Amino acid sequence: MRDGLTITEDDLAGDDIRDLVALHLSGMHAESPACKVNALPLDKLRQPGVTFYAARVDGEVAAMGAIKHLSATNGELKSMRAAPNWRGRGVGEAMLVHLLSVARERGYTRVSLETGRTEAFAPAVTLYKKHGFVECAAFGDYVVDDFSQCLSLAL
Repeated sequence: MRDGLTITEDDLAGDDIRDLVALHLSGMHAESPACKVNALPLDKLRQPGVTFYAARVDGEVAAMGAIKHLSATNGELKSMRAAPNWRGRGVGEAMLVHLLSVARERGYTRVSLETGRTEAFAPAVTLYKKHGFVECAAFGDYVVDDFSQCLSLAL
């Protein structure tokens, strides 16, 4: 992370953040079987119960992430992605820390997510595990199998 980083709730109206969402969706379709793409498109990121955040460094979009309300005690992380020129520079971790702070402020006792098991997802899984996430049973409509895994963190 570096000076000038801000993370704020975002309405997904700007072309720069819309481009990052499109890149994320494209990447998920390229790296996942069609039936396993659980990334949210713009309209779903704007639904009630989903709060979307953008991380910017000196005004440039560096990362994105969202938290979905599942229940009074549970939230789900969605759409975590660092912009290509910001990968490996700590902005994804800053977004994760921010989303976990939001979850704690909401009173959640658990945050979960679904992600892939392949090499393309390894950097994200490593980040989640660094922050205490562990594999868990499937939740919601997800299925744990040779491609998908669910991770959870007790807060």
